[in-house]
Amino acid sequence: MTGTSVPLLARPEVLRVLFHPRPEMPGGRADETAHPVTITADDGTKLGGKVFVASETAPAILYFHGNGEIAADYDDLSVLYNRLGMTLFVADYRGYGTSQGQPDGPSLLADAMATYRQTPAILEGLGLAPSGLHLMGRSLGSAAALEIAATAESPPAGLIIESGFAFTVALIERLGGMRLTGADEGRDGFGNLEKMRRVACPTVLIHGSEDWIIPVADGHALHEAAPGPKRMVEIPGAGHNDLMLVDQRSYFLAVRNLVVGGTV
Repeated sequence: MTGTSVPLLARPEVLRVLFHPRPEMPGGRADETAHPVTITADDGTKLGGKVFVASETAPAILYFHGNGEIAADYDDLSVLYNRLGMTLFVADYRGYGTSQGQPDGPSLLADAMATYRQTPAILEGLGLAPSGLHLMGRSLGSAAALEIAATAESPPAGLIIESGFAFTVALIERLGGMRLTGADEGRDGFGNLEKMRRVACPTVLIHGSEDWIIPVADGHALHEAAPGPKRMVEIPGAGHNDLMLVDQRSYFLAVRNLVVGGTV
């Protein structure tokens, strides 16, 4: 365990580089198509999220965001998903947005599973009957989405990974400028690559060719590991946070083809 009994993904020096929580400020969007919701974690912690509705029966995406984002950041961006016929449910981590608690690696995975289990009831409570439920994980959110896709009893209709990482230890070392001597990917990391090997649903991976935070090689490794129907969308010239700015058409075409069209 790298010289300590505390798991790597719960160590303070690691949490400082993996998570950047912030609260939701007053005045966020809440109207007939934007609905704040609450998820109850297994230990009783209350977690926040927002559901952006396209239509009653539109296919839905359960979305896990990056480490510096919150659900309210998608108030405007969600309109693009809605216009393409997709309902977007963005879930916050502990300490993010309106969520209680403090984030760490183990709780991120457990809370993702709790959110997935409660999603059908949450959507039903809003009067929605989506034609399918897909998962999407961006950057850090890839760990949450892959945990569900690899282990849930009822698998999602499809999986989208944007700027996802295959190797946890290398990512932490890059972000923190540290050397995790003795850390083992299989024992100490999120296990994204191994989980991808157990994902049976159709999978789309989207990655920028110039991503220096999570190299595109991680995206290719995840793509190679995916056993089911799959597609890799590499966006030339894009980095980690500007994929839609560089090539919005290719980005949303890949997402819509899977979620609405059912093809990779």
